[in-house]
This record gives sequence, structure tokens and C-alpha cells, in this order.
Amino acid sequence: MMRALWTAASGMTSEQSNVDTISNNLANINTAGYKTEKAEFKSLLYQNLQSRSTNSDGTAKPISAQVGLGTRMASVTSRFSQGILQETGNFMDWGLEGDGFYKINNGTETLYTRNASFSLSIIDESKVMVTNSNGWPVLDVDNNPIVINTRDDQGNLVYNTANLEVHNDGSLYCRNETTGESEPLNIQVGLVQFANPAGLEKTGSSLFKATENSGEPMEETENEVLKKSTFRQNYLEASNVNAADEMVNLIVAQRAYELNSKAIQAADSMMDQANNLRR
Repeated sequence: MMRALWTAASGMTSEQSNVDTISNNLANINTAGYKTEKAEFKSLLYQNLQSRSTNSDGTAKPISAQVGLGTRMASVTSRFSQGILQETGNFMDWGLEGDGFYKINNGTETLYTRNASFSLSIIDESKVMVTNSNGWPVLDVDNNPIVINTRDDQGNLVYNTANLEVHNDGSLYCRNETTGESEPLNIQVGLVQFANPAGLEKTGSSLFKATENSGEPMEETENEVLKKSTFRQNYLEASNVNAADEMVNLIVAQRAYELNSKAIQAADSMMDQANNLRR
């Protein structure tokens, strides 16, 4: 009976973590670039009640008698399937089709994201920089911040960044105020891919950090084997959370939690009866 108490308690603890994971998915259902997470479980140790079991006539049975000691959470795995691209009309929203990640520098290290809602930050009268919502620079293929020179040496406006364009391959163009034509800026947005994106470490704000499990980032422009991602200006990648699936998973997790609590109540009732036995 004590075994039943601890086994059911491990189930309640695991299902509570499962509910926490599902709740986080639902909370981020409208977060651009968010990837749904799934709790994975493993069974705990097994206790041998009989290493060799036999029938009443002494005939050996082909299996032993083992009792499991509960479950535990093994991991929380992110599913990096493609989210739906939603049109926003914002020229600084650069949604991605494919497996690429943007590179963001937070001042100390390079982080990675699928959230393509960017902004233009003014450096001075003649320069602007592409940043994320935290104000951290987005990097190009050479790992340099994407900085656009808007004026010439005489201080005349050359490029109006309100007309900034990103083509499908990530190259940047902008309309020349003098000629009225769209000209290449000789800047290409950097994208990387990972051998195991599920191994990335989550750092918050829709940002990820490379780890040994994820492998080293592979530059799309330098690796011919990788399938190149496609840029979609004026679009954002929605989260890949399916609300219906998450609600079903939430109900299942809640019912599993209740069943484990019933098992604890049953074990407690049996112990109460055993303690009240009289000769």
C-alpha cells in the first residue's frame, strides 16, 4: 500500500508538469514563431516480487513478477513544424518558410529566433539598424548587424527605409530617392539551420541558444546540402499550436491526475482498514 501511495504521487507530479506544458502552449497560441511543446514521460524502476514464478505444480512460468514504481517527466520536446504565415501589412515583418532561424546578437552572444517581427532603430541621422523587439541587432550572413546608410557624404537623403524590401532569398533592396528605382543594398539577411533544433535551449522572448544537443549552427548560404528558406515580407509565422489538440490533451492530463488522486485515496482507505483491524 505504501508502494501504491508513492507510485500514484509520482503520477500526479508528472501530470501537473504535463498540465503546465499544455498551459504554456495555450498561453503562446498568438506568439509569432512559437513552437508547441510536448511533455515526454518515462517509467521509473521496477521491483521484482518474484524473479522466478511457478504454477501450483511447480512448473516454471516464462515471465517474472514485477511491479512498476511510477513515472517521471523525461523531457519537454519542441515541435518545429512550419506555422501558418499570416499577412500583417507591416513591411518589417519577414516571415520564413523553411527550417531557417534568424541570428540575433544580444551584446554578449548570438541567439536564434523564428519570430520575424522586426523594427528599424535609428543610429544617427544617416544610419538605421534592423533590430528585434528588444532592440538587439539582426545579423547578416557575415554576422554583422544589418545597418543601412540612408544619406550620402553631403547629407542628402538617398534611401527611404519606408520602402525597404526583402526579396525571397533574403537580399535587401531600397528605393533610391534620386532615381526613384529600387536598388540592391548589397546586404543579405543571415539564416542558420540546426541538425537537431529540438536540442536548442529556450532563453525566453522567442529566442533560442545553441547547445551540444542542437549541434553547431549551419549557415544556409555556405552549406549547399541545406534546403534554403524563403523570406516572405509583410507576413509573420504564427505559432504551430493547435488549440483543439491542446484542449483534448488538457482534458486527458486532468483525468489522469484525478485517477492518480483516486489511487492515493484507495491506498489510504486500505491502510485505514488495516490499522483498524481487531483480533
